Amino acid sequence: MSTSQHPVALRMERIVGGDARLLALVMMLPLVDGVFPALILAGALDDPLGAIQVGLLIFGGSATVAVILAEMDGSPREQATVVMLVGIPLILLAAVQAALAPTFESLVDIAIFERFAALVIAAIAAKTASATIGDYLPNPVVVIGLGLVASVDPSGLTVQVMTDPVLVANATLAAAIGVAFALTIALTGPYLRRCMDIDRFRFGSAVALGLLPLSLLGMAFGQAPLAALLVAAVFAVDLPLGGSDSKAEPDAAATLSALPDGGDGEGSSEPPVTDSEDEPDTYPGDETTDTAGRAPWL
Repeated sequence: MSTSQHPVALRMERIVGGDARLLALVMMLPLVDGVFPALILAGALDDPLGAIQVGLLIFGGSATVAVILAEMDGSPREQATVVMLVGIPLILLAAVQAALAPTFESLVDIAIFERFAALVIAAIAAKTASATIGDYLPNPVVVIGLGLVASVDPSGLTVQVMTDPVLVANATLAAAIGVAFALTIALTGPYLRRCMDIDRFRFGSAVALGLLPLSLLGMAFGQAPLAALLVAAVFAVDLPLGGSDSKAEPDAAATLSALPDGGDGEGSSEPPVTDSEDEPDTYPGDETTDTAGRAPWL
């Protein structure tokens, strides 16, 4: 299985430093750039299933998987400790942002800001799928900054608290789902590194994340992003099939021992098959690529 060394992840690691800070940056980014409050006000967290979807895609997803499996060191217990150190403040901040979401709504024109938030999520999805595509897209920080400039209205600022406890609970649930997802990845890391293709999961989760902005724009996609994420997780797992090879060798040995002199048998005049002849062809176009072990689309 390949381990991801995505250029975006490497650039972020150089900026923020250690594993804990890199994980905190990845998981808390929706709280910093305003995407999470925009999702709350857009109705993405009105029900528990929506909270699960947002938690897996916004706080979890391929970025969290790549950081834990490919960038973090230490035993599963040590990685789980780092996840909890990041996750507990994350859950508390998500609850606070949900409670203050009406204040955020009074500060900005939410209809304009939601469109910019949708562009940010789409840009992050594109950068997750391919760093080459991401080079041609604007930085998400720039997009959200332009959205704040275009939508902010300080004169309408009023300090309000969310009066719907169910919405606050769903927002807290979304953050808790993201932390639980990261904790599961950390504890099962040794197994996932052997049987999971991180790049394949990254591409599939990018597709799922790309569907989420459409719900911000008023399109009724329901739980399609969550379904796409589950499909990506299934196709990213390659279970080891070691039984076929172990059975083939004894059969060949038994065939040779059955011959009188260990030769090729009567009438056998065919030349032996070399390793190069029975080696399967690689997929077209991989002779010149330097990204060994990655799927063709990456």
